[in-house]
Amino acid sequence: MRSVDVVIPNYNYAGYLRSCVDSVLSQNVDNIRVLIIDNASSDNSQEVARDLAASDPRVELLLREKNRGPHASFNDGIDWAQSDYFLILCSDDFLAPGALENAVDLMEQHPEVALTHGVTHFSASDDDALNLRTDERAGWTIQDGPAFLKDICRAGRNYVSGPTVIVRTAVQKRVGYYNPELTHTDDMEMWMRFALRGSIAATDAVQAVARVHPNNQSATVGNLRRWSIEFEAAFSSFFHGAGAHLDNSEELLRIARRALSDRAYWSAIAQLCRGERGWRDLLVRAVRLHPAAALVPPFGYLWQRADASSLVKASLAALTRRVARTAVTD
Repeated sequence: MRSVDVVIPNYNYAGYLRSCVDSVLSQNVDNIRVLIIDNASSDNSQEVARDLAASDPRVELLLREKNRGPHASFNDGIDWAQSDYFLILCSDDFLAPGALENAVDLMEQHPEVALTHGVTHFSASDDDALNLRTDERAGWTIQDGPAFLKDICRAGRNYVSGPTVIVRTAVQKRVGYYNPELTHTDDMEMWMRFALRGSIAATDAVQAVARVHPNNQSATVGNLRRWSIEFEAAFSSFFHGAGAHLDNSEELLRIARRALSDRAYWSAIAQLCRGERGWRDLLVRAVRLHPAAALVPPFGYLWQRADASSLVKASLAALTRRVARTAVTD
């Protein structure tokens, strides 16, 4: 009998918690357990959690008296998990219908797959999100671990959507805990560790819905330079840690840093054209990551983008407007 454990970390999301839990318990999987970990919320989250546990024996609770931060919740969830498959779903997100069944069916058929992920739909309206047609069967693409590592380094960013990630619990136990030193990119570093243990499967079907609101964790990161620093920290942590034994670890780290440099460079140019602050810091960062950028602009990155033409046109238009405003002022 297939079984799935779902950990739901929560902090002051009482208004979202019930629909999050309901989206898990309504999945078409034989054996589901839910652990709500509340990090000493100051709203009525713990009251909602107790009500959910009282109404369904599949719901368990870990209600903290002191906020220990999100990493403690993630890692306590790993210790608690014992089913075949495992998911961490933050309480302001919820699963699309059929998400668990889609992922579990795929992993049952392909024992080499250690991690699955799909598309997250972002919505500021629950009504809009709940009306999505998300119950269609998913098609999957399977990529071996080394290919996934090369792709994510070339991207220089995390393209795996956390709310959709379902993993084999046995592999999670071997991979270990989330790194608390990586505040915002701990998940990407975790996916890379999974790639050392098996294949990664992706679907273009919607597997989860993320609510858009001012308190989203990603909204606290700040500017593009800060994101670049966070991503570099994750790549460095992996390739100097779990991935250090790879024959091509230094090459892959160089590829990741080049991707980060290219993005920082063109983001700086775009900000300069728009007359925005921060472009100098981004440009300095681009050169630090890849010193050759000081001499030769990374045109290769720009032309690889599908929207390269529109980006160039938008930047030129912004620069033209800026020059015109300056001329009028003078």
